[in-house]
Amino acid sequence: MEVLEAIRSRRSVRKFDPEHRMNAAEIEQLMHHVILSPTAFNIQNWRFVAVHDPDRRSEIRKAAWDQSQITDCSLLLVLCMDLKSWDKSPERYWVNAPSRVSDSMIREIQHFYRDDDMLQRDEGMRSCGMAAQTAMLAAKAMGYESCPMDGFDFKRVGHLINLPPDHRICMMLCIGKPLAAAHPRAGQLDLADVFVTDGFTEIAS
Repeated sequence: MEVLEAIRSRRSVRKFDPEHRMNAAEIEQLMHHVILSPTAFNIQNWRFVAVHDPDRRSEIRKAAWDQSQITDCSLLLVLCMDLKSWDKSPERYWVNAPSRVSDSMIREIQHFYRDDDMLQRDEGMRSCGMAAQTAMLAAKAMGYESCPMDGFDFKRVGHLINLPPDHRICMMLCIGKPLAAAHPRAGQLDLADVFVTDGFTEIAS
């Protein structure tokens, strides 16, 4: 599917065929594209948990106020961020660069993130957001629909997936075969309402 068409036609779907499951090759194809998503300093701070176990999915569904897409989708992904990825062997992220570039980037990474917990979390949210959009568009190109979710008990889901202490959950993503088409778009703001040139108009005090 052509990229612009995938963007236009991608919609959030909540009714999935519970009998369908993506096979291992499809999941691998999807994820190989997802991890091409950009991250600042190439720190690749996203972590993806695919939940296959039916019992665990059922418990996550309870933590998501019984939303059926949790158990009915073909693939349930919990998108997490590693807050300390910047400090975990950062040379890995620049292994293919010349040594002078790698050494410089490692110094910059440590200088930029050290002692700034809010920046570490914000960076993780940005990275996971871009990865989620990549996943949804890749899924669409593969003939699947998706549903991004933040309507769940983050603490409970973290417990269910054994989330490490230095990780946080950004969102969940359901991917699968739809049972019905998405509802019509509820209403898009005009481009002029959200797109400005050079800056916002000053508001008189």
